[in-house]
Amino acid sequence: MRMTSGSERRGLPPREPSTWLVWLLAATFVGLGVLFVLAPGLGALVFGLPAPEGTSFGYLPAIGLRDLAFGIYLLILSLTATRRIVGLIFGATVLIPIGDMTIIAVERGLEAAGYLLLHGFSGATMLAASIWLLVRSKHDNMGGMPS
Repeated sequence: MRMTSGSERRGLPPREPSTWLVWLLAATFVGLGVLFVLAPGLGALVFGLPAPEGTSFGYLPAIGLRDLAFGIYLLILSLTATRRIVGLIFGATVLIPIGDMTIIAVERGLEAAGYLLLHGFSGATMLAASIWLLVRSKHDNMGGMPS
């Protein structure tokens, strides 16, 4: 972890449990991305919707590349950014599982309750990570004990 011109730290502390959560979520997105690129039909099944047929099938690897890129972004941010920045990114990212839940609810309704819960859990985890990181960043800025 390096210091900036101010007193703000860059990079998440490796021994901090909140950092492990960021890395776990990053690895999850990388894994989902690889799944959607290498096995798009299975990726669609995990998402909760049937794989489209024909040229629409091409959307699945595109989703995978976005998930893969997002996972890599999180890894890069965990090494270079402050907790506040990573927390804000997670806060904004909560839109993804909310959108996923909405899409599944519109397409499948309550018949897909398990998938709705899965995406809801994903959103709750991102929101919790966001809050945790933002609270820890305030602690850092208040001259609290080093992490």
